[in-house]
Amino acid sequence: MVTRKDSAGGLGSTTAGLLLATAALTLAARRRRVEARQRERELELEELAIRRKSLAHQQLMHWELLMRAIDDPSLADVIDTYDKSIPAERRRQFFYANAWYVNLYHIHRAGLIGDEEFSGHLREFLQNPIFREYWEASKRPRAALNGAEEARLGRLVDDLVKELDEADTDEWWVV
Repeated sequence: MVTRKDSAGGLGSTTAGLLLATAALTLAARRRRVEARQRERELELEELAIRRKSLAHQQLMHWELLMRAIDDPSLADVIDTYDKSIPAERRRQFFYANAWYVNLYHIHRAGLIGDEEFSGHLREFLQNPIFREYWEASKRPRAALNGAEEARLGRLVDDLVKELDEADTDEWWVV
């Protein structure tokens, strides 16, 4: 006896199989995209950690080189761009003021403080006449920083100097 196959039943199971396969492929593709995004995020975090470590190392190197220049005037001559009419002792103080400023700059750049806290620290530094003199003496080298983040922060400090100079009060911490 011959059994008759219902072609609709075969088509239904084929369609179900195709739907199941499509769903499985879609889920697998979605999982691969999620894994790829996770891996991309991990790589971004690794890169950020490497950049921060490099910045910390660069800051340490800057500090060490600057301390050598402060300790040995013959080495200071290599990086001294200040007006030669400024006494050597004052130029050494400028190097030290620069070390404090660069330290604060790197703390800001590392994202440990924002612009407001950066400004707060600079308000304090700018109460010191030697730091103020340093800032004025370093105007020419800062002018060459076109568009860099360091230039933006330098303009922020310049604005702060102007604001402090124009203040009606001696209470610099509330300006």
